[in-house]
Amino acid sequence: MSSTSETGHAKNVANFEDMISFCTGYGTAYNPSKNSIKLPALNTLFTNAKNSLIAVTSATTAFINATNARVIAFQPLKKLTTRIVNALIATDASEEVVKDAKTIARKIQGRRASDKIITVVDNPSTPENEAQKSISTSQQSYDNLIEHLSKLKDLLSAEPNYTPNENDLKITTLTTLINDFKVKNTAVINATTALSNSRISRNDTLYKKTTGMVDIAQEVKNYVKSVFGATSSQYKQVSKLRFTRPR
Repeated sequence: MSSTSETGHAKNVANFEDMISFCTGYGTAYNPSKNSIKLPALNTLFTNAKNSLIAVTSATTAFINATNARVIAFQPLKKLTTRIVNALIATDASEEVVKDAKTIARKIQGRRASDKIITVVDNPSTPENEAQKSISTSQQSYDNLIEHLSKLKDLLSAEPNYTPNENDLKITTLTTLINDFKVKNTAVINATTALSNSRISRNDTLYKKTTGMVDIAQEVKNYVKSVFGATSSQYKQVSKLRFTRPR
């Protein structure tokens, strides 16, 4: 974790703030002709970079909350499915209907959602989006669970003998449950998109060629070197500031 902290996005932004402070301290001696490395532009870029980190953090929190809410909502499904099938067996429904219900129930039981709350976030020092990988796999499972439960509900709706007294087994309750599942699943999809987009924006702000913070920082170093010299104390100040790109 220490290496991630030192070489990650936040460290780059912190170093950029230090660089701006040094350049401000040079007073009128820091007077580049290129607009992108003038102090107003540097301050704007720093603000944008800082805000991009905040946006990723916020989107990550929303993603985790949406994912956790979906996990919690789906956790009782397998036990509920077992109760539904047993309730159907206890009626005068035909063997074929019971058989079909059991087939659907097996599909629900065979596609397990994670028993743990998912709090996976990406490692900022790697190019892969670890959170995106975890979601892309689990999301298909949740889609399937919704589809199977919907089929089971439709089967029960067409069976006149299925009239349970238990509220949580009734067709109307199952319909509400399915709708809630869909809402929570969609929330995860939207949160995933928002998180992905926030990362794209952050990466453009920090690492885009020529206009990104890392390239601008190098231009500032070059300018300070040209003004004060390679052996100057001023250049030593800015040259020691390290800016890294995700590998």
